[in-house]
Amino acid sequence: MVEKTILGACPLDCPDTCSMLVTVDDGKVTGVRGNPDHPFTRGHLCVKMNDYPSRVYSDARVLHPLRRAGPKGSGRFEAISWEEALLEIRDRWRSIIASHGAHAIVPCSYLGTEGITNGLNVGDPFFNRLGATVAERTFCDSGSITAYAMTIGDSAAVDPESAVHSKYIILWACNVLSTNSHFWPFVSEAQKKGAKVVVIDPYRTMTARQADWHIPIRPGTDGALALGLMHIIISEGLTDDDYIADHTVGYAELEERVAEYPPQRVSEITGIPVEDIQALAREYAAAHAPLVRIGVAIERHAGGGQTVRALSCLPALVGAWRHPGGGLLQLPIWAFPVNWGQLMRPDLRPSDPPQVINLWKLAQALTGELPLATPIQSLMVYNSNPLVTSPEQDKMIAGLEHEDLFTVVSEHFMTDTAKYADLVLPATTQVEQDDIMFSWGHLYISYNNRAVEPLGEAVSNTELFRRLAKVMGFDDDPFFVRSDREMIEQSVLWDSPVLEGITLEALQEKGYARLNLPPPETYAPHAKGGFRTPSGKCEFKSAAAAGGNFVLPLFRQGYDGQQSGEPIDPLPHFVPPNESPASSPELAARYPLSLVSPKSFAFLSSSFGNMERQLRHAKEQCLVMHPQDAEARDLSEGQKVRIFNGRGSFEATLRVTEDVMPGVVLAPVGYWRSDKFAGRATVHAVTSSAYADLGRAPTFSDILVQVELA
Repeated sequence: MVEKTILGACPLDCPDTCSMLVTVDDGKVTGVRGNPDHPFTRGHLCVKMNDYPSRVYSDARVLHPLRRAGPKGSGRFEAISWEEALLEIRDRWRSIIASHGAHAIVPCSYLGTEGITNGLNVGDPFFNRLGATVAERTFCDSGSITAYAMTIGDSAAVDPESAVHSKYIILWACNVLSTNSHFWPFVSEAQKKGAKVVVIDPYRTMTARQADWHIPIRPGTDGALALGLMHIIISEGLTDDDYIADHTVGYAELEERVAEYPPQRVSEITGIPVEDIQALAREYAAAHAPLVRIGVAIERHAGGGQTVRALSCLPALVGAWRHPGGGLLQLPIWAFPVNWGQLMRPDLRPSDPPQVINLWKLAQALTGELPLATPIQSLMVYNSNPLVTSPEQDKMIAGLEHEDLFTVVSEHFMTDTAKYADLVLPATTQVEQDDIMFSWGHLYISYNNRAVEPLGEAVSNTELFRRLAKVMGFDDDPFFVRSDREMIEQSVLWDSPVLEGITLEALQEKGYARLNLPPPETYAPHAKGGFRTPSGKCEFKSAAAAGGNFVLPLFRQGYDGQQSGEPIDPLPHFVPPNESPASSPELAARYPLSLVSPKSFAFLSSSFGNMERQLRHAKEQCLVMHPQDAEARDLSEGQKVRIFNGRGSFEATLRVTEDVMPGVVLAPVGYWRSDKFAGRATVHAVTSSAYADLGRAPTFSDILVQVELA
């Protein structure tokens, strides 16, 4: 048979959303590679994806429905038919609804695939119609988005490709080479043209090694640094007064607020020398089109939201928005005209107020520690592996072990979570399904053409929920019997100006299209203001703060029950970490080291944590520690160590290096629990389920631990 090339798109929850060329020979995928014609992908795929066929054809794939045949957690299952699986789900759910109400059923999902139709919202209409508990999904960017929108609105802001026009680039809590690698060529080009590249991170990452200046910072103190930079910029008269006067509100109040953060105080909080803080502020203010690129990690501590509030104010102070490549780069996803209402369908919910559970608290909900009007009787997991990706791992296991918790998991593999399921359903990979893709890292919409027929009895998420809707009797509504093609057509607002000249047919044929926006060399959407805020200006003093803390509907299955409390401070301010030697000295006396847990370059959350090739790249779980901290504990390179606090413990191999700050240890996430790691635990065994200050964001990197020889 003649070899074919199919145009696809990477499914990972990653800002790069690569365009892929999938090679098919005799009905089998034989290779994937980056599309060389795509201006952002440029022919390159990361280590996670460039061996994707080994994932598709792995002997460990779940290819048939399975029913548990042993104790929960044993991983013992027997094959059953789809009909048996669906009828069991129907009967168990109907029984639960009759006895406890539909709120006793809880969906658990995230972005195991980033496709618009198969991704985050694929199950929302079904569970809304069912009347199930609403699951808040605030694992990523909820606090950051809230803060960003409060300040400059829902703006795509900077085109990543326009970074080549910047003369000063700050990569703040963003290891670009590891987690946003396709952005690096634009940074590198700017650097070759004379731009200074600065990395602010507690760890000397791969990206920091390529930068002109690495500034180590104590975890959770970034907000103080941002406020300190504004203090210097304002006090030394480095502001763009015309831009401030024309396009901002609240400057006088901001000036008064940042006066509380002089360089000496900021130095004491952050651990950065005063002269470095001053130099950074002056260089940033003086540069042409200075750019700040923030990573997801920026929100993952108690004050993450207010940190992003402060960072969102910085560009307007110096007029960075005037030029292409200047401003703040967070999530260009705002540019995509996704039909969110059609994807989530909150209107399908019964009239009674829903029960809401934030999935960051799932372990507490399962164990009964979290008070609920209706306790959980059934959990359905798809696009997620919460046992590995959620906090308080020991509690999560205890909850999943309950025999009376009817658990259904849709998956590619027998994950750590799936081992505790009653039923495991086989899911398709990206090459076995059609989808349309937005991006949260560039301005190209993409189409993923199915390359091969599904293996075994695997089904796409869209087909899974069609089958569930039918067996639950929802197929009386045409919405629940739509084809994939109809879903794709309805998932995007095709009459949006940014899609002018772009058709679904053309997108399928080419695989991608740049949104109908000005080219990177001229794209500066806020050169003359035009911020999507209540005032139409950059709001140093936020009008939205008067409504109190809230979670955007995007994170609540579309349900707009924003929980308002006391009005929050309308001005950016520093919120200390929940757990640090400075803010919690009694806790630090027992657990003196701050743990940060960045993404591994070889895994994406828990995806690929079971794949041999990616594990060879990542090697075994390590803990990175500064030499003086190792010496104080009589520890040395290569030893097996135990990392612990009051929530739990895990083990890792010690790596001793000056790349990490004293008082800070680092353990990459993504590993699965397995026999080779004594204690059968991962880094999230010690992670707290506390919220950050805005958007009920997570606090992955706001953790104190102690380390000892295992």
